[in-house]
Amino acid sequence: MKALLSKEPGPPSTLVVEDIEAPTPKKGEVLVRVKIAALNFFDCLIIEDKYQFKPPRPFSIAAEMSGVVEALGEGVEGFSVGDRVCGYVQGGTARELIIAPPVALSHIPDGVSDEQAACIMVTYGTSYHGIKDRGELKAGETLAVLGASGGVGQAAVELGKIMGARVIACASSDEKLAFAKECGADEGINYSDVDLKDALKKATGGNGMDVIYDPVGGDFAESAFRAIAWGGRFLVIGFAAGPIPAIPLNLPLLKGADIRGVFWGAFTMRDPAGNRQNIDDLLGWLADGTLKPHVDSVFALEDGPAALEKIAARNVKGKVLLRVSD
Repeated sequence: MKALLSKEPGPPSTLVVEDIEAPTPKKGEVLVRVKIAALNFFDCLIIEDKYQFKPPRPFSIAAEMSGVVEALGEGVEGFSVGDRVCGYVQGGTARELIIAPPVALSHIPDGVSDEQAACIMVTYGTSYHGIKDRGELKAGETLAVLGASGGVGQAAVELGKIMGARVIACASSDEKLAFAKECGADEGINYSDVDLKDALKKATGGNGMDVIYDPVGGDFAESAFRAIAWGGRFLVIGFAAGPIPAIPLNLPLLKGADIRGVFWGAFTMRDPAGNRQNIDDLLGWLADGTLKPHVDSVFALEDGPAALEKIAARNVKGKVLLRVSD
């Protein structure tokens, strides 16, 4: 079978497609033929050994996928050969066949495409866990989303609206803000042009943001936090800007506010039942048309390096996918 492999640390150009031996499912395992593998920004970091998770080489990128059940190991229940499934398996889905535990897989509802299903796990799973479980977002509250046109940012905008919040999108260009508004944002703030703290306060009449969703970090984190409401929740998602911010602890004290970490990958392992319920919610919204993920582009498996280069250049609106097999 074909696989897109990282055999040495380096940029996307170091990735190669090779034929490798196909796996066989053991007891309690599911063999899935991958149709679509979805890429994320952390794939750019993993191949350069800059991520907290460092798999042994050679490894394949892409942690989420959609596909069809090819075979079942002994004792597997709830799945049949031929079932359409999607799932998050931490990595390695940029190959034609993968082994997955049943708990990592969900059935794809009728009417949901392979492309849509492959989009739903990491970005939407992270954002839903963040604003629902960690942010405790309530209908009528105000949600600020930094990096609002990126993968998790776009997802947070869409989900915030579905959950009944007023969503303020924050991004680095008017073009990105226009995209965020297409995804449902009520207002937009270009933090390249204005002081983020002042703009967020102005957008709320001085009351501040109930929930701030921050996958960006850097200098924007403290500026945004200074515009948080009394009792607000600041969600730490990641550090796309590079530097890890150091927010003065007198600020949460003065605002009675919380700084809450969002580590969706660990959540899926520590609370698989809770994660399964979240994924079921997302797939239900996909099936009834409430949620409509935006696919930026679909690349062939052989063009995986170009796909990752596009993500690394931050030239993406929505998800970048790899078509692994037909």
